[in-house]
Amino acid sequence: MAYDEELAERIREIVYPRADLAEKKMFGGLAFLIGGNMAVAASGQGGLLVRVDPAEGDTLLDGSAVSPMVMGGRELSGWLRVAPEAVDDDASLRDWVARGVAFAEALPSK
Repeated sequence: MAYDEELAERIREIVYPRADLAEKKMFGGLAFLIGGNMAVAASGQGGLLVRVDPAEGDTLLDGSAVSPMVMGGRELSGWLRVAPEAVDDDASLRDWVARGVAFAEALPSK
C-alpha cells in the first residue's frame, strides 16, 4: 500500500515552511524530518507514524488507534503508529504532528 498523499499534504500544511525540514521516503511512507531527525510520517500502512520521547510512549497508547510501531517483529521504543481515523480531523493531526516535531527539535541535528 502506498502512503496517503492527502495525509502527506495535510502534514505539509502544518510543518512548512521551515529551513530545517526535509521530506524522505522511509518505512514505506513519506517522512518529515526536522534537523535530520524524523518527526512524523505518512505511513505506507495507513495513518501516521510519530516519533515521541520513549519515556512517554507507553502513556500515549490507547489499545486501538495508537499502538507501538513494529518493525522486524519487534516494537520500537519511542515510535507510535496512529490509525487513520485518529487523524481524520485537523486538530488531532495537528496535535500528533506537533508532538513529533517537538521531539525531533529536542534532538541534536544530524
